[in-house]
Amino acid sequence: MPDLRGFARFLTRDAVAADDLVQDTVVRALAAQAQFQAGTTLKAWLFTIQRNAFYEQRRRSSREQEIMQNVEMDMPLSSEIPSMQSARDAVTDLGELIWKLPDLLREAIILVGAQELSYEEAACICNVPSGTMKARVSRARSQLSMLAEGKNHQEMTL
Repeated sequence: MPDLRGFARFLTRDAVAADDLVQDTVVRALAAQAQFQAGTTLKAWLFTIQRNAFYEQRRRSSREQEIMQNVEMDMPLSSEIPSMQSARDAVTDLGELIWKLPDLLREAIILVGAQELSYEEAACICNVPSGTMKARVSRARSQLSMLAEGKNHQEMTL
């Protein structure tokens, strides 16, 4: 459940919506439990259900899209120049940078990096070849690196 909730938080960007998405995922999984194939990864199967539920809800509701855009625009940017950044500040900075990635790249880096899924499992969840998932993770890492360098350069010039 914690992994489902974590992935839902990254998808929805909202704790309440994430809880609703996890609940919807569990309900759908229970209804479709006969479709689960023994010998496959339960976590990947649940993430697939969750991802599909999220995108279905997103397509269906323009109001949810407006809320997500407002949340993204309201995210505070750190303007502090710490002389020695703590680990917590570094995680916060990384979180800010992750939200600047395009949706597909953010999804890939969260599934492979934060959720510790294999490229194959993440590719199955996103319904793409594993090579595509590897490319997305690579591009996400590159963009995060460039964003971090830009942020560090910006902080140094302040």
